[in-house]
Parts: sequence; structure tokens; C-alpha cells
Amino acid sequence: MRLKLVPSNTNIDFLRFRLVAVALSFFLVISSIALFSFIGLNLGIDFKGGILIEARHKDSPAEIGIIRTQLNELKLGDMSIQGFGTDTDILVRVQRQAGDESAQIAAIQKIGEALGTNYQIRRTEFVGPTVGVELAEKGALAVFCAILAIMIYIWFRFEWQFSIAAIIALLHDVLTTVGLFALTRFEFNLATVAALLTIAGYSINDTVVVFDRVRENLRRYKSYQLLEILNLSLNETLSRTVMTSVTTLLALIAIVIFGGAVLRDFALAMIWGVLIGTYSSIFVAVGALARFDLKRSNQDDDDVTKPEYERN
Repeated sequence: MRLKLVPSNTNIDFLRFRLVAVALSFFLVISSIALFSFIGLNLGIDFKGGILIEARHKDSPAEIGIIRTQLNELKLGDMSIQGFGTDTDILVRVQRQAGDESAQIAAIQKIGEALGTNYQIRRTEFVGPTVGVELAEKGALAVFCAILAIMIYIWFRFEWQFSIAAIIALLHDVLTTVGLFALTRFEFNLATVAALLTIAGYSINDTVVVFDRVRENLRRYKSYQLLEILNLSLNETLSRTVMTSVTTLLALIAIVIFGGAVLRDFALAMIWGVLIGTYSSIFVAVGALARFDLKRSNQDDDDVTKPEYERN
């Protein structure tokens, strides 16, 4: 027997709640902008600059959990420890220490002493604040270019109204994700930028599926009102939307539980992105589309009657 999370004959009036959704989305976006402006993000070493140390255990696999506990006792500030290459290698990132070059050297010496004689320091690097600023600029540029490319793609595939609705939903998802990181103080690093780009791709994929059904139904049901067509399209794609979201969430929850501290922030950003992306595809993108006067196709398609479950 096939598993169905959503019945095939759903007939939910989603757009009935569009004003509530507009108010909720407006609150989330304004709150996110305020949090980003007044609190800011907890930038990681990638953006702030800091110390990078590559070390290798001489005999056995590195025990990252124990190393993380030992190095956190040094009170050197934000720190990231992860496996690197083989199971004997580790990569330690520490925030830039206050002071000049001697302060950075002292921090490297403390880390070497804490690791002990079983670890061989293979490489040390110092990432200056200039590099961090450059990475931040490139990360912001990557997000902007991704959104612009998506807008152009939607514009050519559908019509300009669909493009505007999709970009509103995308900006909604990206801004609320940034607001989440400002609120929770999770570390914002290059992995988080990758999560933002992934969220944009996931959100637009779901939105395109709904928009494609809307376009099809605009040709098929010419006597329908626009809101009826939009609700019908949402109900017809609801099962696919829910199944995709649930299966993605199962994988992300597994990463949160078993992936360790390195992948936690990325996975949490993605979980929020899946949830907010599903919400925005239904209420933000289609809700924005409902405000446009969409033209009907001039093809000589026969007007199809209402589906059986709607007549009942």
C-alpha cells in the first residue's frame, strides 16, 4: 500500500488566509531586518579573520570531541575543530586574538601545548581581517547573483508577474534565514552562505512546480476565477510539496543529530529553509501572484469542467 501523507482529493482554500500570511510575512521580514541592523550576525572566522592550524595524530584517529573540550578550556574565543583529510588529521580555526602578531603566536603555542606531543603541527595560517571582508563581499555577491539568475530564468520561462512573485518569495526566505541567525547567534560562516544558496534553490524548485501547474490550469479552466485556479493548483501539487519537504527534513534531522557541531549550523539553517520555503511557495509566491491580472492563453483549448471532488 502506498504511503500518502496528503489525500489526493484535498480541497483547501489556502488563499483564504492570504491576508494573515501577508501580516505574518511582513512581521518576519521587518523583524529580521531589525535584528540584522541592531544586533548583527555572529560572524565566523571565515569573515572575521583568525588562526588556522592543521595537525595530525601520530598513532591513532583523532578524537575530535576530546580535543574540542580541551581547546575550549583555553578561552581563546570562537573556535571550530573538524576532521580534515584522513581520520588522523584535524583542522582548528580560532578567532583573531586581540593584539599584534605576538598575540597570535602565543595563541598558536597554547593550542600546540593543549594538543600535546601526540599531535604534529603540520601547518599554521593567519587569516587577516582584509581576507574576511573580501570573503563577506564575495558571499553577498554570490547570493545576489543567484537571486538575479533565478529571476531571469522565471521571467523567460513564465511571465514577468511570475518572476516578481518568485523573487518576493526568495527574498522573504533569505531575509528570514538571516534574521534567524541574528536571533539565535549561531555562527554565520561560508557554510551558512552555502545554506542560503541551497535554500534559494530549494524554494524556487517548489515554486516553479506550483507556477507550472498554475500556467497549465490557466489554459485549462478559462471560466474559473483566478483565486479558484490558484487554490486548485496548490491542492494538486500539495502532496508533492509535503513529500519533498518531509523527506528532506528527515535527512537534515539526521545531520543535526549525528553530524556533529561542524554541520549543526548548516543543517539548522537548512531545516528553517525547508519550512519557510514550503510556506513561502504556498502563501507568499502564490499570494503575490493573486494580486496580478494574469492573462489567459489565447489557445483554442476547451474549457474543462470542475474536477470531480470539487463538484462533490
